[in-house]
Amino acid sequence: MLCSKKLTRTFQALIIEVGIMAINKTNEVDYLEFEGKIIEYDTQMTELQQLSSRKGINYAEEIRRLQKKQVTEFKNIYSNLNPWQTVKVARHPKRPLLGDYIELMVKDFRQMHGDRAFGDDQAIVTGLGQIGREKVMLIGQNKGRTTKEKIACNFGCPNPEGYRKALLKMKFAQKFNLPIVTLIDTPGAYPGIGAEERGQAQAIALNLMEMSQLKVPIICICIGEGGSGGALGIGVGDRMAMLQFSYYSVISPEGCAGILWRDGSQAELAATALKLTSRELHKLNLIDDVITEPLGGAHRNIHDTVYNVEQYIIKTLKTLKKMDINTLIEKRYEKIRSIGSNAVTTKLESEDIRKKSDKIKSLIKEIPSKSKSSTTTSAANV
Repeated sequence: MLCSKKLTRTFQALIIEVGIMAINKTNEVDYLEFEGKIIEYDTQMTELQQLSSRKGINYAEEIRRLQKKQVTEFKNIYSNLNPWQTVKVARHPKRPLLGDYIELMVKDFRQMHGDRAFGDDQAIVTGLGQIGREKVMLIGQNKGRTTKEKIACNFGCPNPEGYRKALLKMKFAQKFNLPIVTLIDTPGAYPGIGAEERGQAQAIALNLMEMSQLKVPIICICIGEGGSGGALGIGVGDRMAMLQFSYYSVISPEGCAGILWRDGSQAELAATALKLTSRELHKLNLIDDVITEPLGGAHRNIHDTVYNVEQYIIKTLKTLKKMDINTLIEKRYEKIRSIGSNAVTTKLESEDIRKKSDKIKSLIKEIPSKSKSSTTTSAANV
């Protein structure tokens, strides 16, 4: 009996130890490398709570003081994130994914499968549902939460059949006059041999053309990663919005660093050069709106993040549905055609380029004087 009791106690202690290790692992995932002080405050508050339960001493005042300090620290960190840190927040393993938005935001969701040509790509999910009082066609990119789900949906990298499925459902939405909402979250389109053989580039290009002409309102929202043509394949619409700490770029920072410097470790430098944050893209007029995230990022408060996105969709759809459909398509076309013009204007305002342009102007001024002098010399010789 004594032996069995000892074994039971040992087993219980082992379970507790394993449980503590699991908690520690999950806590490690919660924190990012630039959140050092936040970890300290959390550790101190946990220790005070444990002491309070052991000794029966009330540490509520000290805990409140630490909470206030932590909130201030969160504000300081997240109001001054650099582009690479923003990328890390956008890739946080606990950030809300497409499944969370469907579960918390969409009523009566009915998924629609297949492209009627090759297969059903799990990296893109399409279906009918209701957001607020509006019936919509929802199209989103799915990364998967567990390892099994991630492998099944290619870590959120769609194949050509995914984009063809998306376009097929968009045309279905047009037929029944349903607004389209797309949720973008992908590192990029799948670059495998099979995907290229089945026409990856052509599938994305066709989506760009067709989406620009669809006769229903389209809202596109980047909820995490917005990488390259993979994001663009479902990213043409009347309104383009981003969550505050998501990113949207022509290429991933690692890919850019690999091409320019042949060194993936230069990703931080590439992220800065790419101007991929919501703040920078809004300044360049490449996106229409920035949806705010809760304190500390979307992964710390999934419900509030989903609520903010839901309210944005409801409000924007009300505005778009009031517009005449021909006017809507015309404005969509104008918006697409104007991409880049505002960016060039903004860049020219930078001090470095102004200095370079001044140098060029001074060189141009010197050219006529040289030609004049050579002309007078030749005339004198004659």
